[in-house]
Amino acid sequence: MQFHRSIRSLPRRLLLGALAILTLTGSANAWWDGDWTLRRKIVIDTGGTGAPIDGPIGTVAVLLRLSDGDFQFQAAKEDGSDIRFVAGDDKTPLSYHIESFDSLMSEAFVWVKVPDLKPGAQTTIWMYYGNSGPKAVATGDPKATYDSDTALVYHFTDKGAPFTDASGHSNTSKEAGVTADALIGSGMRLSGKAPVTIPASPSLQVPQGGAQTFSIWIKPATLAPNAILASRRDGAGAFVIGLDSGIPFVEVTGPNGTARSTPGTPIAVNTWHHLAVVAAPGKVALFVDGDPYGAPLAVSLPALNTDILLGADSLAGGTRPGFAGDADELEISKIARPDGYVKFTSVSQGGSDTAEKLVAVGPDEQTSTWLSGNSTFGILIHSLTPDGWAVICLLAIMAIVSWTVMFTKASFLNKNSKGSEHFMKAWRHVATDLTALDGGDMESAKSLGGRVDKKTQKALRHACIYQIYHTGVEEIRHRMSNSSGERVLSAQSIQAIRATLDGVMVRETQKLNRLMVFLTIAISGGPFLGLLGTVVGVMITFAAIAAAGDVNVNAIAPGIAAALLATVAGLAVAIPALFGYNYLISRIKEATSDMHVFVDEFVTKLAEFYRPRAD
Repeated sequence: MQFHRSIRSLPRRLLLGALAILTLTGSANAWWDGDWTLRRKIVIDTGGTGAPIDGPIGTVAVLLRLSDGDFQFQAAKEDGSDIRFVAGDDKTPLSYHIESFDSLMSEAFVWVKVPDLKPGAQTTIWMYYGNSGPKAVATGDPKATYDSDTALVYHFTDKGAPFTDASGHSNTSKEAGVTADALIGSGMRLSGKAPVTIPASPSLQVPQGGAQTFSIWIKPATLAPNAILASRRDGAGAFVIGLDSGIPFVEVTGPNGTARSTPGTPIAVNTWHHLAVVAAPGKVALFVDGDPYGAPLAVSLPALNTDILLGADSLAGGTRPGFAGDADELEISKIARPDGYVKFTSVSQGGSDTAEKLVAVGPDEQTSTWLSGNSTFGILIHSLTPDGWAVICLLAIMAIVSWTVMFTKASFLNKNSKGSEHFMKAWRHVATDLTALDGGDMESAKSLGGRVDKKTQKALRHACIYQIYHTGVEEIRHRMSNSSGERVLSAQSIQAIRATLDGVMVRETQKLNRLMVFLTIAISGGPFLGLLGTVVGVMITFAAIAAAGDVNVNAIAPGIAAALLATVAGLAVAIPALFGYNYLISRIKEATSDMHVFVDEFVTKLAEFYRPRAD
C-alpha cells in the first residue's frame, strides 16, 4: 500500500519541483514571455555617452533600422510578425508597427512608441523575437504608435496608390504620388510640376494663432530659386515652406502682411536633410537637421482649413516653381513640438554614427528555458516522431517506478537499520539472562524485559531481527506453557525453534528484496527500449528522405538527433537504476547477514540457557 501511495504522489512532487525551478529561472532572467526565444536590449541614450539632447522630448516614435548586424532574420518569421517590444521593466508591452520587413535582403524599418522620453538620460526597452508558435501573430498598430497630437504621418510606402496616413486620422492624399528609394525605405519623388494634395480635414485644421509642427526629410535634385516644398493658403492667410537656391525658408501671411525667415547657410544638392517648422502663438521657428535655422518669426499662424499642396504653391497663377527632389517621412502635429523632440527626430532618423549612439541595439540574449524552440533540446523535442514519443513516455513511466522503488526501499532499509541498532543494544543485556523471554507477561518480553519504551518499540517493529526475536519468544513461551515448570528445552525443541526462525528469516529476506525486480527491469530493459526507439526513428527519417528524393543535411540531422534521444532516455533510466540497485543490494545483504548471525546467536543462547541438567 505504501508503494502504491508513493507511486501516485511522486509525479506530483516532481512536477511541482520542476515548476518551481522554471519559475525561479524565469524570475532570475526577467524574461517577458518564455515562448519568445531571443531578445535584444535597446538603449536610447540622450546623455553624454550617446547623442546629447538637453531640451524636453516627450513621447516619440523611435525608428529602428534592423540589419544582419543587429537582428537574426533567419530566427524570426518571414514577415516579422513575431517581433514584440517591451519597456525596461520587462512587463509593459510597447506599441509599434513595421514600415517594411525584407528577410531576403536582411533589412527592416520598425517604429516603436516610447512614452515620455527624458533628455540627458538612458532609456531601456527590449525587442523580443524568435517565436514560430501560434501566439506569434502580427500585432503592429500604426495608430497606437503615435500620440494623440500627431495628425498625419506619411511613410510613402504606397506604390502606385495614394499615400496612406499611419497616424490613424485617415488623411490619405488625393493623388498617387511617385515613390523611390529614400532615406528610410521608400520615399516620395517630386518633379516640381506634379504636386501631391493632402485634403483638408478636422485633424489638420489650424485655428487663428494655433500651433502646428511640420517635419520632413528632403533631398533636393536642383537648387532652384523660391522652390515651394509645401503650401497652404486659406483666404488672405498662407503658410509656405520652400528652398530659395538651397536656402530653406518659411513664409507666414497674415493680417500684417507676409513674414519670411532670415536666410542661412544653403544646403547641398543631392544630400538628405531634416526640415522642421514649429509654429506656436506668436512664434514660428525653422529647424534644419535638428538645429534652429535663423531667427524665429514673431508671428502667429492664420486660420487654415484648406488642402495642403506638396511640391507646388497653392496660389492661383503663382509663378514660383515646385520643389524637385526626394522627400521622406512627413509628419504633421497639432501642437508645437519641443526643440528636444525635433532634435531627437533628426538625429535618430538620420542613419549616421550619431544615430547608432543615440539608439543602440545590444547583442542577442537567448531565453534560459531549455525547451525553447531554437535550443538544442527544444529542436530534439520538436523533431520527435510519434513512435519516439511512445518509447520515451514508456521510459518515463519506468523511471518514475524505479525511482519510487529506490526511495521507498532506501527508506525501509534505513528504518530497519535504526530499529536493529536499538534492538541489539537491549539484546546484549537480555542475552546474559533469558528469564525475560519466558517469565512475566508477553509485554515484558516485547520490551526486552522493560529495557525499551513504547516509542522505541515502534522503531523496533521495522527491524527484521526484532521480528525473528518476537517469533522466537512466542515459540519459547508456547513450549514453556506445556512443561512442568522447569526451564528445559530438548534438542528436538531447539531444532524446531531454529526451523521456525529460519522460515521467518526467509520471509523477511523476501520482504527486503520485494520490488527490486523493477530495478532489474529498468537496468536491462531501458537501454533496449531506447535502442528500439532510435532504430525506428532512423528508419522513419530515411524513409522520409527517400520519399522526398532530396538529401539535405538540415532535414536529416534533426530526425537522427531526435531518434538518438530515445537511446539517451533509455540510458538515463538504466544508469540511476543500476547505481541504486547496487547500493540497495549491498544494504540488503548486510541486513540478511545480520539476521543469520542473530539466528545462530539466539539458538545458541537457547541451547545454553535451557539445557537439561545432568543427573
